[in-house]
Amino acid sequence: MSFLNKNGEGRKLDDVHEVKTVNPLIILAVIIILAAIATWIVPAGEFDRVPIEGTEYERIAPDSYHSVDGNPIKPFDVFISFTKGLQDAAYVIFFLLILGGVFKIVEATGALHAGINNMIRKMAGKQLILIPICLIVFSLISATAACCEEYLAFLPLMYLVCMACGFDSILSVALLFCASAIGYAGGMTQAFSVGVAQTIADLPLFSGIGFRFFGWAVLVTASIIYMMIYAHKIKKDPTKAYNYEIDEKYRSEMDFDLSSIEKMSGRQAGVLAVFFAGFVFIPIAVIKWGFYIDEMAGVFIIVGLLCAIIGGLKPGETADNFVDGAKDFVWAGLIIGMCFTVTMILKDALIMDTIVNAMGSVLSGLHSSVAAVGMFVLQDLLNFLIPSGSGQAAITMPFMAPLADVLGVNRQVAVLAFQYGDAFTNVIAPTSGEIMAALAICHVPYSKWFKFMWKLWVIWAILACILLIIATAIGYH
Repeated sequence: MSFLNKNGEGRKLDDVHEVKTVNPLIILAVIIILAAIATWIVPAGEFDRVPIEGTEYERIAPDSYHSVDGNPIKPFDVFISFTKGLQDAAYVIFFLLILGGVFKIVEATGALHAGINNMIRKMAGKQLILIPICLIVFSLISATAACCEEYLAFLPLMYLVCMACGFDSILSVALLFCASAIGYAGGMTQAFSVGVAQTIADLPLFSGIGFRFFGWAVLVTASIIYMMIYAHKIKKDPTKAYNYEIDEKYRSEMDFDLSSIEKMSGRQAGVLAVFFAGFVFIPIAVIKWGFYIDEMAGVFIIVGLLCAIIGGLKPGETADNFVDGAKDFVWAGLIIGMCFTVTMILKDALIMDTIVNAMGSVLSGLHSSVAAVGMFVLQDLLNFLIPSGSGQAAITMPFMAPLADVLGVNRQVAVLAFQYGDAFTNVIAPTSGEIMAALAICHVPYSKWFKFMWKLWVIWAILACILLIIATAIGYH
């Protein structure tokens, strides 16, 4: 992605490779190869499945696992699977292309540069307050409306704001996608994972909301403290930022010069008004009318066209900027497609159910508190292979719910273990399309992101285990 400086010049996403890093495409290629090899080693098997009444999902029948003829992927089919993964991910990829095009149109009007400079001047000395505000607001949206990939729409703006505030690119990703993870873990009225999981476990929909809210509050508080400590450290000494060298290359091009701020023109103010109105409208529409990727893309196209008209861009300029912006998101789209490829290979080879069955059998005979923690660990591991929350619920909960009965674990606790396992791994797994795309958009190498995240992830994991033990002890239901 390119961000314009005051002279209209930009830096391209590919410039990041001037600094020696491991391209995430290489990481994902290795994972795809390992998944392909596993199809020749892991025995094929599957559970019987029955439709869940009133939903589009199926549940597996307990104790129905059986061996089937293997379907190992052939060498040439590994290469074919890449294009199939791109096709499966098309709805996200094309949304990103549209998003990139619209942002480039808004950038070309000069409104973003002028608006952010003025905002930073007014917030001088108070930038740290953005961290608790963003984490609380975006995590609550995720906890109620199950937003995750939707935050890719907010990411370019968050990147600009964080860089202008003297933070770094890593925080721009964390403030959105760690918030999403916390929201999924809380999942107060979140239908796509908690709703599906509770339906399969024969629990009242959104029951147990009080303890889940308590868990959300604990996790968001810990995350705010962690990120504010990091932000304070890099504000004091920017070289302490994990992605300092790369960030400085891009920050120098943005030229946020607070000493020479000019008053925004009427056109620029109008562009920003329409632009931010779109961002206010989208979460409302997601919650109230169930908007998703297609509807969001339509909203952004309307916003882009209105901004071009108000900003005085000619039709040719608008089209050229849209194409240039879309180009900058192609790499992120390729990464998402490769993430989809991993899951597709395991499913097509009929070894996904084998992995689930083997992991579940490990928990047999454990004490209820230990078993609850074990379920969390199991869901964490499975989330590397099944990043989709609703998909993981449909695959694992029919197996985990009856297993919880055998182990003396309340089914509500089993759902809670699923929530935590589903939520946390998504922000650190290289098979998570959203996080890998976000890192690509913000020029953050995966190694730098992991360096930032592993400590926070450990904090989350410890808190999750404590919460699960408490839930087991109090008979959470």
